Amino acid sequence: MIAKTYTCSLLGIDAILVEVEVDLASGLPQFSTVGLPDNIVKESKDRVKAAIQNSGYPFPFERITVNLAPAALKKEGAGFDLPIAVGLLAAQGIVNSEKAAKTIFCGELALDGRVKPVAGCLSMAIQARDSGYPDFILPAGNAREAAVMEAVSVRPVNHLSEVVEYLNGRSDLPVFKTYLDSIWNDETPDELDFEDVKGQEHAKRGLEVAAAGSHNLLLVGPPGSGKTMLAQRVSGILPPLSFDEAVETSKVYSVAGMLNNSPLILNRKFRSPHHTISDAGLVGGGHIPKPGEVSLAHNGVLFLDEFPEFRRNVLDLLRQPLEDGKVTIARATVALTYPARFMLIGAMNPCPCGYSGDPVRPCTCPPRSVLKYRSRISGPILDRIDLHIEVPSLKYEQLRTDEKSEKSATVRDRVSQSRQVQLKRFAGEGVYSNSQMKPRHLKKFCQLDATGQSILDHAVQQLGLSARAYHRILKVARTIADLDEKEDIARHHLLEAIQYRSLDRKMF
Repeated sequence: MIAKTYTCSLLGIDAILVEVEVDLASGLPQFSTVGLPDNIVKESKDRVKAAIQNSGYPFPFERITVNLAPAALKKEGAGFDLPIAVGLLAAQGIVNSEKAAKTIFCGELALDGRVKPVAGCLSMAIQARDSGYPDFILPAGNAREAAVMEAVSVRPVNHLSEVVEYLNGRSDLPVFKTYLDSIWNDETPDELDFEDVKGQEHAKRGLEVAAAGSHNLLLVGPPGSGKTMLAQRVSGILPPLSFDEAVETSKVYSVAGMLNNSPLILNRKFRSPHHTISDAGLVGGGHIPKPGEVSLAHNGVLFLDEFPEFRRNVLDLLRQPLEDGKVTIARATVALTYPARFMLIGAMNPCPCGYSGDPVRPCTCPPRSVLKYRSRISGPILDRIDLHIEVPSLKYEQLRTDEKSEKSATVRDRVSQSRQVQLKRFAGEGVYSNSQMKPRHLKKFCQLDATGQSILDHAVQQLGLSARAYHRILKVARTIADLDEKEDIARHHLLEAIQYRSLDRKMF
């Protein structure tokens, strides 16, 4: 007898519908799983057998064939345990096979029949909605994230026996509800505030400009000048996540198994990996591909402290995500694409000892070592950074002052207003901020008068800027004009944008 159930398999951050066919045939007892299963899926036969028997149900001693279709898609993870177990029970006539075939199942089985959480249930709930399956039975530990998709009846379970009783109509599995209004009300404010930072008004202005246009920036200054302190507060001035952004970010964390029973990611994430991070850790990958730090920072901030200390080949991997907003991981059988639209913030010292150009402490580095230190950042990566901001050391009088700076909430209001202008400008274009403008947008929205064009031409000639750096200046100038609530880019907007290219001025 053949029985069918349905589940989902992850492909990147998306889920693909998988048909689970179970066939019981006469012959010597054997359990075979086909359809490109990985080792975890192959091992499911032992978990499924023990779970069925320890739950008090008979296990068929026949020739068992489990087919996972489409056969060309590699199947990974322990989430296939529950649908395979239900298929075996349906093939024996223990559960209602028609009802089982109209439901999507997902979950890992313990040997005693308990249903354990798995990764990626939010993506699976989205696939269940898009495929027209009304019921989704899944582990209770994943219910909150999946219930965000209100069009799907999410039915959490803790044990295999609960699924059997429900399919046979002897008990009910209540639909789990997540109320979106209450989720947004539960958003906790960021405890790190700009008002805690003494001085550094120039750096704060640069961070505001960067946040308003989602521009990448590099903070350069001696140790203790406040670079990390400033970077950690950028998330607090970014505009709130929209629902679509929250779902997209949450899908990444769901696939990575990092949602921690939260229904949605509500705040823009701030990721700060150590400089010893590997290639796979930064952009994703591994034997079983997982999202890297660039994807975990999607719609948020990726902060790389001690920027030149990262291996050069690791930094160069940032080229694709910085340009395309996504990262593609190619394997022999499949190519996975993860979203990676983030705001990059780097922080570095001006030299190995950290005090080059400091008015108090002299630099002890020979010129050769300074040049070697700075050359660790390749030209193509530096070209993709819109703003270079100098963060000088503070004087003692600035540190002990009681004068308060602007609160993050005040800056956030200006940034959010600027972003709304940009969203309206690029409506229907698939562009969400000035940093994502294409050449055709630059021609349309970054027109300069004769004076402005002359200033920019002179800057390009004097600094030897590349075409990409030229476009970056125009994008930043457009953002400054938006913050100033001006339709056209004025002379002072352009001059401010040019002065944020400090490393180009120093022939870095």
